[in-house]
Amino acid sequence: MQTAAAPPQTPRTPWRIPAFRRFVSASLISAAGSATAPLALAYSVIEQGGGADSLGLVLATNTLPTIVFLLIGGVYADRLSRSRILFLGNLLAAAAQGALAVTVATGHATTASIAACGLVSGTAASFIVPAVQGAMAQLVPAEHLQEANALLRLPTNAVKVLGPVAAGFLVAVTDAAWALAWDAATFAVAAVLLLGLPLEAPPAPASGVLADLRAGWAGFRSRTWLWTYTAAGTVLVAAWLAGFQLLGPLVADREYAGARDWGLVQAAFSCGLLAGTLVCLRWKPYRLLAVAVAASAALALPLAALALTLPLPLVLAAALLAGVGLDVAIVAWSTAFQQHVPQAEQGRMSAFNGVGERLAIPLGYGITALATHLWTGRTVLLACAALITAAAALNLCVPDAHRVNRRTPEAQGVTP
Repeated sequence: MQTAAAPPQTPRTPWRIPAFRRFVSASLISAAGSATAPLALAYSVIEQGGGADSLGLVLATNTLPTIVFLLIGGVYADRLSRSRILFLGNLLAAAAQGALAVTVATGHATTASIAACGLVSGTAASFIVPAVQGAMAQLVPAEHLQEANALLRLPTNAVKVLGPVAAGFLVAVTDAAWALAWDAATFAVAAVLLLGLPLEAPPAPASGVLADLRAGWAGFRSRTWLWTYTAAGTVLVAAWLAGFQLLGPLVADREYAGARDWGLVQAAFSCGLLAGTLVCLRWKPYRLLAVAVAASAALALPLAALALTLPLPLVLAAALLAGVGLDVAIVAWSTAFQQHVPQAEQGRMSAFNGVGERLAIPLGYGITALATHLWTGRTVLLACAALITAAAALNLCVPDAHRVNRRTPEAQGVTP
């Protein structure tokens, strides 16, 4: 007598899924290298005689391709095997960082050669980012997506705390070339781990790249919750980068004990990111998108604290809360996105969302540079805090922000 085969059981935790463990391992290894890259890149420019202008050019060439090619990367993330895209993207990044390490080690590095390697690395990132965003829902059951997103961020946030310290030590003891070579090696190892993961291309109609882009744009516009979150995120990211990254060190230098106190503020923010990840492992809110929007408003706290020159312990507490809020927002948003966007569209939707937030980088820095000629740094900091609060508040007024909620295992399908 034959008996029906028992249906496969859903794993109780993402850690029981071998492909997920490989994915997290690759992310951790890559993050360990990437954490050393900014400092090594800065010192490679300094060592060949470059100044602020040269470093600005290098950073711009690294960022520009992620804006130009991100949409193309999103299209291919929906057309090809995401495992293969991740493998080739990490391999390309490894080659670029390896070439840069060689030129720095041999003394042949110039601003132009460093910028060229940054251009290649930025291009690789344009294809990696959309593929990563679409990969999680292929590896993990829907009910475990939040836990998986938090587990993915836990080790990378830890690296953000320790990485810059390790990079400084490595560059001080050796030179920038060794840190760059380490970054290249981690990309190569990550590429090997990502090859062969079950991330086959989702079924999609046979059409051209431009047709896919047009269809992606139509899908992006049709999801009010997606484009309003992207628009609010562009304002929020611009205000945060301008206030925290650009003006924060300047205010700390004038009103506090300079680099020492600013280092403590950054450490508090990084610890907040770690704490936020731990919160997401325990707390699973139903209203995912509304929580993501509300939690992001915490980024206004350290900007306001710095602008009002509150005592340092209060500034540190504000930075800690901002880190918690940001990580909760990222995990909640990623989970909502993965549950409510079809697999066949996640690459393109992620790319359109990413382009908006990356445009915030030059926008925020450019506007702030102009604003500081008209107002004091403290006034601009208050304006940035107000913009973050207003962007979050307005986004919460969008009805769709309260309709994109956690899906139960029984609730199949996606939002239109």
